[in-house]
Amino acid sequence: MRLRNTFVLLCTLAVASRADIGEEDGVLVLKKSNFEEALKAHPNILVEFYAPWCGHCKALVPEYAKAASMLKADGSEIRLAKVDATEEADLAQEYGVRGYPTIKFFKGGDKESPKEYSAGRQADDIVNWLKKRTGPAATTLGEVAQAESMIAENEVAVIGFFKDAESEGATAFLKAAEAVDDVPFGITSNEAVFSKFEVSKDGVVLFKKFDEGRNTFDGELSKTDLLAFIKANQLPLVIEFTEQTAPKIFGGEIKSHILMFVPKAADDFNDKMAEFKKASEGFKGKILFIFIDSEVDDNQRILEFFGLKKEECPAIRLITLEEEMTKYRPESEAITADNIIAFCTLFTEGKLKPHLMSQDIPEDWDKNPVRVLVGKNFEEVVFDPKKNVFVEFYAPWCGHCKQLDPIWTKLGEKYQDSADIVVAKMDSTANEIETVKVHSFPTLKFFPAGDEHKVVDYNGERTLEGFTKFLESGGKDGGAPAGEEGEEDEGIDVNDRPYPLKILTGVGNKFSD
Repeated sequence: MRLRNTFVLLCTLAVASRADIGEEDGVLVLKKSNFEEALKAHPNILVEFYAPWCGHCKALVPEYAKAASMLKADGSEIRLAKVDATEEADLAQEYGVRGYPTIKFFKGGDKESPKEYSAGRQADDIVNWLKKRTGPAATTLGEVAQAESMIAENEVAVIGFFKDAESEGATAFLKAAEAVDDVPFGITSNEAVFSKFEVSKDGVVLFKKFDEGRNTFDGELSKTDLLAFIKANQLPLVIEFTEQTAPKIFGGEIKSHILMFVPKAADDFNDKMAEFKKASEGFKGKILFIFIDSEVDDNQRILEFFGLKKEECPAIRLITLEEEMTKYRPESEAITADNIIAFCTLFTEGKLKPHLMSQDIPEDWDKNPVRVLVGKNFEEVVFDPKKNVFVEFYAPWCGHCKQLDPIWTKLGEKYQDSADIVVAKMDSTANEIETVKVHSFPTLKFFPAGDEHKVVDYNGERTLEGFTKFLESGGKDGGAPAGEEGEEDEGIDVNDRPYPLKILTGVGNKFSD
């Protein structure tokens, strides 16, 4: 009797433990207290670490719930879960959460080395990525209905047609399939499927719900060439920048982007799009054509990054996202296919000069303890051979910059009457310098006196004492030569980076508010 009671008690406790894992819209709600239990109950689980105030997290909610519903409808054992990282700080710290949302996949109940989620923010992206991680790289399509279903249910799908599934071509195809997370792959040897899609010999076809509708691969069947083919054709000739498309845009191989800022509600929107799309046809695989709705509130910071106001739209800008970002502006503001083609041609031929923004020099720029720098007076001030100049590069919207402001002002007051030390600041969202690249906000750089035009990055404590010690040591205590890696400040998150780097930092899994 006692043994039976003990068994019943243990079963009750187990059920209670399971019951403690709540759900919201099919998504498990996890805490430190039930995290390990969830991993045991659901060996394959995708976990989103979020903050309730994070705009990107809020935007993800419906797609995340939709993905959970799709998996359930498929009879999948994969579960989606979420953790409020602001409430479960220990759990967030354990898994290295630095931005929101951070998404990690725990496979086979392994909690030690979860895989970073690396696809898009739409339900299809999430489901496809998870299926790739837990199933075959390519689904075997044994009949026409299966192939038709794959094509109908996905924006983009890639099907390999191989009469011998063990052939070298089929093997290369499967290797390519393993390397792509955000597109579903199918493979078939069925004659009826070959016939239905008018394929007569071994090959690969990319099916899509835009532009040409399908692209047939015509090169050598190698993993490298197949991946290049897929990346060149999986995006539309012209793509809208949104929360969902951002990972695909910035995670692709094409790092030269031309952007058209245009209000979608404008009467001539379709006319502008027609001109933009016409121009894009000659630059496929070289320049990515993107349009941004200039009226959307979330896009205003992007306009600011390019020195634009929505009243100035429609407008065209071009940017390269290599190691250093470079922006270009067309001479003509008229949005015609001919103008855009001419602009892009000059760019591909290396004949364009970068466009550097600058505000006008304020009349009182040197009247306050902290001098105000803009693009037009920057080099004259910081490279004065008789001055040691300490500059904060900031963004008006940056929370960490706002926290630093009172300390920086006190530092300026401390050295206001110094004969050779200048404390200054520059709004890097409105001013750009060819010789100084800013990758995060705030960025602090020291320009010591002399003719060598040296630059020292400040990596010390952001306190009045730390700054004072740095300046009194001539930029040695807390400094590092520009370009060297210093310790990353725990306070900086990806939101405090200029626009494209903010997205690039989050291509894998992080966007921050």
